[in-house]
Amino acid sequence: MVLSVVLSPRGRHRAMARPRRGLWAAMLTPLALVLAAGAAAAADLPSFDEFAGPLPPAEQQAARAVWERVARLPETALPRPSPAEAVSDEQLLTELSVADTAALRVALVQARLELAHAETLLAEAAAARDRWQAFAGAVQDQRRLGRVHLAALGVVRAAVRAVSAQEDAVAAARQRLRTLRVNAALPEISRHFTAADWLVIAAYLVFTTVLGAMLAGKQATMRDFFLGGRKLSWPAVCGSIIATELSAATFVIAPAIAFAKGGDLTYLQLGIGTIVARFVIGYFFVPAYYEREIYSPYEYMGNRLGPRVHTLTSALFMVGGILAQGARVYIAAKALQVVTGTDLTTSVLIIGGASVAWTVMGGITTVIWTDAIQFALFSAGALAALVFVHTEIDGGLLAVIVEGARAGKLNIVNLDLNTHEAYTLWCGLFATGFLTLASHGTDQLMAQRMFTCRNQHEARKAVVWSSVSQVLTVVLMLVGVSLFVYYRYHPFSAPGQVVVDDDAMKVFAVYIVSAMPAGLSGLLMAALFATAISTLDSTLAALAQTTVSVFYRPLLKPHAEDAHYVRVSRWLVVLWGVLLTAFALSCDAIAQRFGDLIQFALAMAAYTYGALLGTFLLAFLPTGRDDLGLMWGVPLSVLTVFAFNWHQPLSQWLVLLACAVLVVQAFRHLREQPQKVLYVGLAAGMVLVISMAVVGRSPAGAPLHVTLAWPWHFPIGTAVTFALGYLVGNRRST
Repeated sequence: MVLSVVLSPRGRHRAMARPRRGLWAAMLTPLALVLAAGAAAAADLPSFDEFAGPLPPAEQQAARAVWERVARLPETALPRPSPAEAVSDEQLLTELSVADTAALRVALVQARLELAHAETLLAEAAAARDRWQAFAGAVQDQRRLGRVHLAALGVVRAAVRAVSAQEDAVAAARQRLRTLRVNAALPEISRHFTAADWLVIAAYLVFTTVLGAMLAGKQATMRDFFLGGRKLSWPAVCGSIIATELSAATFVIAPAIAFAKGGDLTYLQLGIGTIVARFVIGYFFVPAYYEREIYSPYEYMGNRLGPRVHTLTSALFMVGGILAQGARVYIAAKALQVVTGTDLTTSVLIIGGASVAWTVMGGITTVIWTDAIQFALFSAGALAALVFVHTEIDGGLLAVIVEGARAGKLNIVNLDLNTHEAYTLWCGLFATGFLTLASHGTDQLMAQRMFTCRNQHEARKAVVWSSVSQVLTVVLMLVGVSLFVYYRYHPFSAPGQVVVDDDAMKVFAVYIVSAMPAGLSGLLMAALFATAISTLDSTLAALAQTTVSVFYRPLLKPHAEDAHYVRVSRWLVVLWGVLLTAFALSCDAIAQRFGDLIQFALAMAAYTYGALLGTFLLAFLPTGRDDLGLMWGVPLSVLTVFAFNWHQPLSQWLVLLACAVLVVQAFRHLREQPQKVLYVGLAAGMVLVISMAVVGRSPAGAPLHVTLAWPWHFPIGTAVTFALGYLVGNRRST
C-alpha cells in the first residue's frame, strides 16, 4: 500500500482514509515521503493533501495546523514583472519606415503575451517556494514532526528548482521580445548611413590594402614574413602596437562606460599600471629578447627552461588568442550591426574575411603598416567625434564640463577598497600592470612587433611610446561624457532608444550613424572597422607564426625550403581565421555573465596571461629552477581564474576532477619529495575553496561565492604559476 501511495495520487487519497499503523508502515512512511518529494522535481509540486497522505492521523493533524498557520503569514515580495520600456511597441512601430508593420505588430503582441504568462507562472512558483520554505522552517523544531521536516525539505528543493527553471523561461521570453524590437530598430538606424559613407569605407579599404601591399614588398623567407626582415621603423611599430591594443572593445565601449547611468572616468585609473609596465618591458624584457634572433617570447622561455616550455607556452598563447581576440571580434561585430543593419553573424564574417585577406597578403610587414594607417585613422576619428559633438551642444566644451561634473561624470579617482570593484586606484596601481606585462611582454600578438625593429633601442622606443594609447582612451571617455550631455537635449529616436536600451555599448555607433553628417560618419565607422581588423590580423599572423615554428616545422617538415613554410603560414592564417570567427559567433552567451563587454574581453585574456607571465618570470629572473613545477603551476593558474568566474555545479565538478588529477599526478611523480606534493595539494585546495565555498546569500537566497574583480585575476594567476614553478621545480643545471 505504501508503494501505491508513492506511485498513484489515487493511492494517496486512499491512504488518508485508511492509514496503516504497523511497524512496516512506520519504517516506510518517511521513505515514501522523501520519494514523493523527489518525484515533485519532475512534476508539479504536491498539494498539502497529497504531501500529508502517507502520514499517520496525528502527524497529519499537527502538520496541517502548521500549514494553515503558515498560510496566514504575510506574503514575501514576489518577483517583479518586466519594467516598462522607455519606448513602447506603438512608438517604435510609428517611427519605422517599413510600409507594412502588421506582421511585426502581431509578433510583438504574441511575445508580450508569452512574457506575461511566464511571469505569472514565476510568481506562482515563487509563492509556492516561499510557503514550503516557511512550512519546513516551522516544523523543524518540533521533534514529533522530524520526518515531516525531512520530506518538506525535499519539496523545498523541488520548489527552488521550479523557480529557477521558470526564471530561465522568463529570461528567454524577455530575450525573444528584445530581439524582435532590436531587429526592427537596427535597419531603421542603418538607413541613415548613406552611399557617401559606404564610399568612404570602400575607399579606406582599397587604399589600405594597396598601400599595405606596396610597403610589404616581397615575402620570400620566414624572416621576411614573420619578422619583416627586422627593418621596420619604430614609429610604425609603435602605431601598430597602439592600433592592436585599442581594439574595437576600447573604441566603442570606453565612451559607453562614461555615458552609462552612474558612469564616470574612473576607468582611466587602470592606465597607471599599464604605463609603468611598458617601461619595465622596454628596459628589462626587450634586452633579453634581443640577445639572439628569435621569433617569439616562447622561444626565449624554451631556451632558458627547456623545449617543453616552448611547446607549453605556445599552446597557452593559442588558447588565449582564441579566447581574447574572438571576444574582441564579437564586440566589434555588435557595433557594426548598427551600420549594416544585419545580424551578428554577417558582421563577424565581414571582419574575419577582411582580416584574413590582409594577413595572407603580406605577413607581419603588411600587418604593421596597415595597423599604423589604422592608428592614424581612428585617432583622427576620435578627435573628430569629440569636436563635432561639442559643436552640437549649446555652450560647447564648457557646457559639457559643467553638466558632466554636476552629474558626477568627471570623477576619476576611486579609493574604494572593495575587491569586487574593477575601476579603482588600487587596481590601477597593483593589478593592471601585470596585465600589460603579460599582454605586451609575453603575448606573441604584441611581442612580435618588438622583434621587427632594427635593434633593441628602437624596440624600446616603440614599446614605451605606445603609452600614447592612454591619451586616446581619455579622448574616447570624454566623447562618452559629451554624448551624455548631448542626448539630454537631443533625445534618441525610438529605434535608437530601443537599441541603446538593449545594449548601451552601441551608443557611440548609434550616434555616429544617426547624428553625424554624411562622410564624417563613414570616416568614424571606417575607424571602428579599422580597430576590429587591426586586432584580428595581428592575432592571425602571430598564431600562424607560432604554429609553424613550434609544431609544423619541428614535427612535420624540419628541412623544407623557406618558401614552403611561407605557403603553409598563409594556409594557417586561413585556418586560424575560421576558428577565431567560429568562437566570436559563440560569445553571445558567455558575454552575458560580465558587467560590461570590456570586462568580458579582458577576462577572457586572464585565463592564460597569468600563466604566461609567471613562466616568463621563472625564466627571466635568477631563480635557478627548471620547468618541472610548471607542469602543475600552469594548469592550476588557469583553474584559479576559471574558479573565480564559474560557480555552476558542472563547473565545480570539472574543477574538482582537474584538481584531483593534478594531485594524483603530483603524488605519482613527486612522492619521494613530500613537501612538493604538499605544495601542489595546498594550491589545489585553494582552487577548490575559490570554486565551491559559499560566503553568503543574496537577497533572493542565491549562494554567493568567492569572486574578485577581473584585474586581480592577472597578478593571482601569475603568482600561482611562479610560486609552484619555484617551489616544485628542481635546481637548473647551469
